[in-house]
Amino acid sequence: MGTHIVWDWNGTLFDDVAAMYGAACETFTARGLPPVTLGAYRAAYTRPISLFYSRLFGREFDAAEFPGLDHDFHTAYRTRLSGCGLAEGAAEALATWRRRGGTQSLLSMWRHEELVPFVERWGIAGEFARIDGLRGPGGGHKSTHLTRHLAALELHPADVLIVGDSVDDAAAAADAGAACVLYDGGYHDRSALDAVGVPVVESLVRALPDPLADSASAAR
Repeated sequence: MGTHIVWDWNGTLFDDVAAMYGAACETFTARGLPPVTLGAYRAAYTRPISLFYSRLFGREFDAAEFPGLDHDFHTAYRTRLSGCGLAEGAAEALATWRRRGGTQSLLSMWRHEELVPFVERWGIAGEFARIDGLRGPGGGHKSTHLTRHLAALELHPADVLIVGDSVDDAAAAADAGAACVLYDGGYHDRSALDAVGVPVVESLVRALPDPLADSASAAR
């Protein structure tokens, strides 16, 4: 495991699953789409988001339809943010890794201009060497964004651990050549996380690399 952790935000450090699901249901209803259970939502979740919607409803969402759907979803999502908070153990995990001498950063697919002040509001921005949100079109994969994030930090992927809640986080880590741990507290069904083949944890503190294992590796 690496000495630098790149944390995901939505569904990982920030517990917004209820807001995401509620916003999605509101958007789907307003557009005449059928209702979706939380179980179905988590079972179908994937990136790109257009593919996620296709899996949910069994039809394609074309380039003319998807941007409006995505815009309406984010509008509904913002109205629900006041009811969300940091995930259980998030602040403890960040502080523990800092005390162990590790470095950490934050990479999210949420809009950068909204992400940064929101993280600052929770009083944890100082834990991160860098905070990057989405710049440009939304709904895509995280891989290219992770590559840019690591380059900006001048980090070698072998020294990095990605901690996220989605299959896309694991795919981005694999593409970059970094290690990954997935947190079972976000948008995916547990079976989808287990199928990836990386460690899956139910606690953010347990996602931290084992300091004893790191010491043993250094001694060899």
